[in-house]
Amino acid sequence: MRAMLLVNPKATTTNHRTRDVLIRALSAAVDLTVEETGYRGHAAALASTAHAKGYDTVAVLGGDGTVNETVNGLLEGEGHDQSERPSLLVIPGGSANVFARALGLPNDPVQATGAVLEALQEGRTRSVGLGQALWDDQSRYFTFCSGLGYDAEVVRAVEGLRGAGRKASPARYVNTALRHYLSTDKRQAAMTVKGPGIPTAEGVFMAIICNTSPWTYVGPHAVSPTPWASFDTGLDLLGLQRMGLPSMASIIRQILTERDTLPRGRHLVQLHDEAEFTISAERPVAFQLDGDYLGERESVTFRSIPNALQVLV
Repeated sequence: MRAMLLVNPKATTTNHRTRDVLIRALSAAVDLTVEETGYRGHAAALASTAHAKGYDTVAVLGGDGTVNETVNGLLEGEGHDQSERPSLLVIPGGSANVFARALGLPNDPVQATGAVLEALQEGRTRSVGLGQALWDDQSRYFTFCSGLGYDAEVVRAVEGLRGAGRKASPARYVNTALRHYLSTDKRQAAMTVKGPGIPTAEGVFMAIICNTSPWTYVGPHAVSPTPWASFDTGLDLLGLQRMGLPSMASIIRQILTERDTLPRGRHLVQLHDEAEFTISAERPVAFQLDGDYLGERESVTFRSIPNALQVLV
């Protein structure tokens, strides 16, 4: 088997020694070519050439952002037929590694390498569905989540801190979210959710769109606002129509402690296993996808793409 390994040298939780050990282990199992990513979008550019160059699989050593770029590169220009597309292999190297952990892989990169080597040896793959976000004349796939409003504003703030040289960590996300909440306008909601066969919901402050569960992790703890979401179903959504302290305290408690039960509340908008819906806004709102901030948008359509990708796991 020919494999291309995409390595993010700035990945949060790996160092040179760990990367060398993992590369040697993979090289013993496959005909391996190693490529280091050097800039935003580089992983997508490299992955998009993998099929033409005869690679059977594309492996990623990095965080969710690198995985997302790789997935978008693999699907570029090939529709949704996975028969000719290289498979994906993921080794977690970021701060949260939501996609890898949702697949059931260990969060430790060395342990995860052992698990994917077993999958390689046994030829064990699974098919996963993806989400797709479309806005203006652009589109992008996501593996586990997207969001508009408050959570995307937090992602934007953390990216600013990372740009200033600070590492992303669960504590940094939590502290940033708390500080940002205190300054958020909790009176004027801008967003509306609508779609085929879906009751229109107005007055939404924050929308979380999930392709699987959990939505994210705080250290070892899963955060599950849409616990029924799955790689094998359509998209799920949780929207908040209130941002006051009592409402927020209730929803935070539920999504941290009740991982198999849908959150309860009079001011929640919830969708499960939907093929398509659109979120529009009266003014531009922050937009994130798999933890990457993508600017402010006034309208984004979300679609479920079933059986989009083969993953070795």
